[in-house]
Amino acid sequence: MTRILMLFFALSSPVAADVVGPGGKVQDCYCTDTSGTRIELGETICLQVDGRMFMAQCQMSLNVPMWREVQEGCLSSQAKPPQMSLAPWAKAG
Repeated sequence: MTRILMLFFALSSPVAADVVGPGGKVQDCYCTDTSGTRIELGETICLQVDGRMFMAQCQMSLNVPMWREVQEGCLSSQAKPPQMSLAPWAKAG
């Protein structure tokens, strides 16, 4: 019974998602944006490629980090900055 339980736990444990290179060194998987900034797997950013802007997510494909388009165009704020008005006593006049 003990062997069956040990085998069950050995087979049911999650497989490590880290990529191990030569010598047992763990290789970090991440994407980079156009300025070379590190972007972690799963993060979504706005990319501009060949004059086209789109939202892209850093994903793994065949053990290679890559950008996948998730939305056409980029998110932007449409809010207008607040209008500043002078207090009545501060008006020139």
